[in-house]
Parts: sequence; C-alpha cells; structure tokens
Amino acid sequence: MKVKSLIVGIGFISLTTPALAQSVFEGFYGQVGIGYENSTPSYSGGTLNGITSGPLYSYGMSGGTTNSFAATATVGYYFPVTGNFLLGIGAEYSPLSGTSSNATVTIPALKYSESQSIKKGDSYNLFISPAYAIDKEKLAYAKVGYSNANYEIGGGNDTYNGYSLGLGYRQIIQGNWYGFAEVNYTSYGNQNVATNASGTASFKVTNALVGVGYKF
Repeated sequence: MKVKSLIVGIGFISLTTPALAQSVFEGFYGQVGIGYENSTPSYSGGTLNGITSGPLYSYGMSGGTTNSFAATATVGYYFPVTGNFLLGIGAEYSPLSGTSSNATVTIPALKYSESQSIKKGDSYNLFISPAYAIDKEKLAYAKVGYSNANYEIGGGNDTYNGYSLGLGYRQIIQGNWYGFAEVNYTSYGNQNVATNASGTASFKVTNALVGVGYKF
C-alpha cells in the first residue's frame, strides 16, 4: 500500500511540475566583447645561421610576455539537445593587435645578445559550445575550438595555430539583448621563430571578456 501511494505521489508531482520552457538562446546570436588579455611565450633553444655558408651557433630566447586590451566579435547558433542541454557552433574574430614586448636573444659562443620585439596580432577562433540552460533566460556554457593568430617576432610575421578552451555565462537583460562574461585559454603550438633558426616558440594566451549580444 505504501509503495502504491509513493508511485501515485511521484506521478502527481511529475504531472503538476512544469517542464523548463524553451531557452531563449536557441538559434542564431551575435555578440561583441571587451576585456584583458595576457600572452606568454615559451622557447626551445636551437641553432642560428646568419650566413648560409657560415657556422651554426646555439642561441636562446627569453621574455616577451605581453598584457593588452582585447576585443572580440562572435556569431553562432545553439541547437537543443535534450532537457536543459544545448549544443552550439560559432566563430569569433579578435581584430586588435596587442602591446609590444621585448624578448632577449643570446648567442653564448659569440657573447652576444639583442632584443627582439614580440606582438600578438589579430586572431580568429572556430568552436563548439556545449551549454546548460539554468532557466529560460540564463545560460552557462563551455567552448572548445581551433584558433589561429598572427604574431610579429623581430619584425617578421608568423602564423600560429592551436586549440582553445573557454567558460562563460549569459543572461537576458531586456527583450532579446543579453549580457555575458567569459574566460578563455588558447595554446598555440611550436613553430620556428625565423627562417634561419631551428629554435621554436609557443604561446599561451588567456583573456577575460564581458560584453553584450543579441539573440535573433
């Protein structure tokens, strides 16, 4: 009798408790954000040959961390999956160049050192975004993607590729307008720092952004 009463009670609760209404974030959206960004390089030593027929010299690099203003423009789309879960796809572009910082290049055998400027240029990111609708007008989400960035190193331009991770939160402000806050991490893989060098550089980039968006 107790078991029967419990089953009836659970059934009554399930019938009288409303399901979560459709999240307003399903579908297309666009947003812009501003914030702060840090870019930290790491280097592996290599050999440098300044003259094609000359000897090879070992060299190393250090320094070059930059902190700068960041801005992004993003478009994307969220699909309903099941229950409160959504899955999104998106693309974002960061048009601003970062501040310039100096890295030190040393050639121990020649007792020589010099400074080379390093600056992060524009970048883009393609991502997927699993998300959870806290309620109809609130969304918590993650991002996993592929990123590409331009770096100026010692006056030359280099393109770096890597992966990106992010976490964020969105909430409707009024109508279809919403505010958001997110943090992102990007790891750009090793690449030769110059055409006449075997040493490589990689970059770890973190940013924190706030902004507004519109759900179409």
